[in-house]
Amino acid sequence: MYINFWYPVALSEEVKADEPLRVEILSLKFVAFRDADGTAHVLSDTCVHRGGSLGKGWVKDGCVICPYHGWRYNGSGKCTTVPSIGYDGKPPPRAKVDSYPVQEKYGLVFAFLGDLPEQERPTLMPIDEYDDDAWRASETMVLPVNYYYERSIENGLDPAHNEFVHPTHGYAGENPSYKVPDMTVKELEFGCYMGGEMDSSEYKEPTMRQVRDGAGKTHAGTGTHGPNSMYTWIEFTADKAFHQYMWEAPIDGNRTRIFFINLRNMILDPAMDERVKERNLVIAHQDIDVLGELDPIRTPASNTKEILMPADKAVLRYREWMKQWEDKGWRIDQETLRAKRGDVAFAIPCPARRTSGNWVLDTVPLMPAREAKASAARKTGTG
Repeated sequence: MYINFWYPVALSEEVKADEPLRVEILSLKFVAFRDADGTAHVLSDTCVHRGGSLGKGWVKDGCVICPYHGWRYNGSGKCTTVPSIGYDGKPPPRAKVDSYPVQEKYGLVFAFLGDLPEQERPTLMPIDEYDDDAWRASETMVLPVNYYYERSIENGLDPAHNEFVHPTHGYAGENPSYKVPDMTVKELEFGCYMGGEMDSSEYKEPTMRQVRDGAGKTHAGTGTHGPNSMYTWIEFTADKAFHQYMWEAPIDGNRTRIFFINLRNMILDPAMDERVKERNLVIAHQDIDVLGELDPIRTPASNTKEILMPADKAVLRYREWMKQWEDKGWRIDQETLRAKRGDVAFAIPCPARRTSGNWVLDTVPLMPAREAKASAARKTGTG
């Protein structure tokens, strides 16, 4: 799991001005709420007094209040009130928690969980057609799954599974001429793309001929944007397409919440929304049934622990991207985090930590950056 990317926190309607919302992402807890102006905020969940959960408290006058001793925190994470010294008393300078940049788009609240300054941050995956009248978005689905988010992203980059996992996409091995077409992987700014007009794969769907209407080949492409977001475009013709966008919030090493938005530029009648949603759920659960039984649950530390084939080239490129982000020092050290949980309160570092010190909560343990690894190797004579 990696800091310095945008993560979905909740549906916009779930974040309220009269009560806090507690969520878990990247093995840590956060609290989301709205201030008096309706602006959404996301803070670390731990009160720096004696460890109370802000998400279990309440919201008043635009602040989230700890239920243990009533300490109040505003949207910037600064404690404004310590009742035990009087409501007009001045809280200590260290009375602050991490507050994260927020974007509210596509009916979702996103938080940038990291400390990069604005000009250096990876962008939020865009949906350019979201407000286009030629496209209709179905109700956003939130899917809780019991597997690691990297396995989910890799599944989206895997053209070979369609033949066997999705009955409407293939022939379950009954087509003797089946073979995954040769596809190249296109580089993106924060990930990779496989398929599309340049390098398209045939999408065999016997039950959807009425949608294709004699269009011939169906083209599909999948792209990644950072470690946890992905889009898939399924195009029967230029004016008959589904565009699907997924943001994944890893809860921990075994659980994930997937936020799924499906858009279409056909069958635009709102009465069709439920039917499209039901169809998407059927397909999603076909993947869920398989991915929930993978062993190991998480991506192997070495590619030698799996036999990868040419159809897995996009999966390999995705793993290379993950290694690049680890080399930057953005990967959370889950082993150390698990070992110290219960003894130490951790927080994802927020951008304010780059400009101010004197923080109470420890920064979440991170794997060393490439430069730090090389320096350590030189000192020990192993490099």
